[in-house]
Amino acid sequence: MNLARLDLNLVVALRALLEERNVTRAGERVGISQPAMSAALARLRRHFDDDLLARVGGHYELTALGQVLLDRTSTAYDLLERLFASQAHFDPARERREFKLVASDYAVAVFGAELARVVHEEAPGIRLRFTQTPATVVDDTAALLSATDGLLMPHGVISDFPATDLYADRWVFLVADDHPDVGDHLTREDLARLPWVTYQRTYDAPAVRQLGMLGVEPRAEVSVDNFQLLPLMVAGTRRIALVQARLARLFAPVTAVRVLEPPYDAVPLREALWWHPVHTHDAGHIWLRETAARVGGRMIDSRTLD
Repeated sequence: MNLARLDLNLVVALRALLEERNVTRAGERVGISQPAMSAALARLRRHFDDDLLARVGGHYELTALGQVLLDRTSTAYDLLERLFASQAHFDPARERREFKLVASDYAVAVFGAELARVVHEEAPGIRLRFTQTPATVVDDTAALLSATDGLLMPHGVISDFPATDLYADRWVFLVADDHPDVGDHLTREDLARLPWVTYQRTYDAPAVRQLGMLGVEPRAEVSVDNFQLLPLMVAGTRRIALVQARLARLFAPVTAVRVLEPPYDAVPLREALWWHPVHTHDAGHIWLRETAARVGGRMIDSRTLD
């Protein structure tokens, strides 16, 4: 495909047509006339050798190829928008800009809150928008990173993209304050016989995968998609949960749970900020990454966490 021969304005038209599924509304959305949008649709149909929009009764529906292109076009549009919004110079005290970061609720609670505080003090015109890590992050990392400004994710889950280290953490267990079967220490036998509360995205818990190599298969009784729900699902029950020490320190004091060390050498957690290579030399992104690394560097060593 020779990109030099393509009119990239067609990406804008294609996205509007696929999302609106109506030539008139698509034209109004991007600010061109209905005849001009019809001409763009004709060019797109010739290029893809497909109708893209097929009339069914009194409305249009996407063809099979149109459905495939729907998500791809949105990703391409976001990438192009971010590419051409790149800056050679960035003054955080004067800029007005939004950065979108994909992160788990854990990362937002223990790191994102402090990052937002620092950004508020140093760059009052900068907005941070945190969105939940999707389940497809491992399957299509490139598409995710192309449509955002950064991903907060531990090492060991994704690779082959640039990243800067932020802080370290470790894994601990939560049990109810009044757990009838657990004293001051957990054993491997406890891990095998007691019911668990687990985080649904198992890739975020390499220490759980490590248990399989030790011959322990967690018996999940409850599964949640939010780390901060783990203490609530443990309190007052016989369940146990594996959670990050920094998050446990935040929420254990306000829930009826105890924090116990793993009965094995759990692999540590090293949180990092990942980004798409297209952002590497953008001045705004460089500032964001440097600020994030500085905030992470101020966080105390996780080994000192109780």
